[in-house]
Amino acid sequence: MNELTTDIKALHEETLNNLKTSKASNTLRAYRSDFRDFAGFCAKHGFKSMPSDPKIVSLYLTHLSKKSKISTLRRRLVSIGVVHKLKGHYLDTKHPIIIENLMGIKRVKGSIQKGKKPILISHLKQIINTINEQDAEEIVKLRNKTLILVGFGGGFRRTELISIDHEDLEFVDEGVKITLRRSKTDQFGEGMIKGLPYFTNKTYCPVTNLKNWIKLSKIKTGPIFRRFAKGSVLTRHRLTDQTVVLIIKDCLRLAGVENHNFSGHSLRSGFATVAAESGADERSIMAMTGHKTTQMVRRYIREANIFKNNALNKIKFNY
Repeated sequence: MNELTTDIKALHEETLNNLKTSKASNTLRAYRSDFRDFAGFCAKHGFKSMPSDPKIVSLYLTHLSKKSKISTLRRRLVSIGVVHKLKGHYLDTKHPIIIENLMGIKRVKGSIQKGKKPILISHLKQIINTINEQDAEEIVKLRNKTLILVGFGGGFRRTELISIDHEDLEFVDEGVKITLRRSKTDQFGEGMIKGLPYFTNKTYCPVTNLKNWIKLSKIKTGPIFRRFAKGSVLTRHRLTDQTVVLIIKDCLRLAGVENHNFSGHSLRSGFATVAAESGADERSIMAMTGHKTTQMVRRYIREANIFKNNALNKIKFNY
């Protein structure tokens, strides 16, 4: 009996470890960060956060709805459920008190909520032109240009962008192949390859800028996008996803663009929006961005075509 108990305990520990390794490390960090907010809410009101129950989670979602979008509430709910699972507890995140509360919140708030703005071609040109005109060290300017152009051109999540290593790059006649070893929607670690072609205009070409960056930085192995120390001394340390956000916002500010409504996601959403405006179909956009469902991509396409397919264009005001 003791041997059986020991075996079950070992299986339990191995199962928990499998659950942890099934998630990308950045995803796990995001789950834990979300859970800390929930735990803070529970501590403030005298509730138990681990294990919790659907009633408490529903109260938390109502509290959160005062200042957050529906998508944020759903993400927090997933995070709370996953962290419970990782700790060996079960939480019914599909309990009626949670689901019906979310439905009510959605009706009150409305399903269409403004997200962060996409970085479009006009923004991209402003940013690159402004960086080129900056009185700064060439190595800093080139890193920032490359980061933004590759991020936009590949429709990368910022966590994917900073995960790129020199070993993940393969330059070919048509452009560059970038291997993503793992990403948010690739929980089985199968990886994917994105291809960025050469542009005719080298100023805005992600491949040309990437080649120039590797040459100037002398990076032979490890992270492509790295931090600077003491101004322009390149370190071995990988950029953080938060640093990517700061770089994007700072470049927008310098270019004279109000940066409040932009985020690290703006490069990815910008790629999808511009691709949709240019006539790319949803499958080809999804192949680049790595979206697993069409819901978000169809939203980009709808927003991109809001004027193009506007019925008002058919009305002639000739009188």
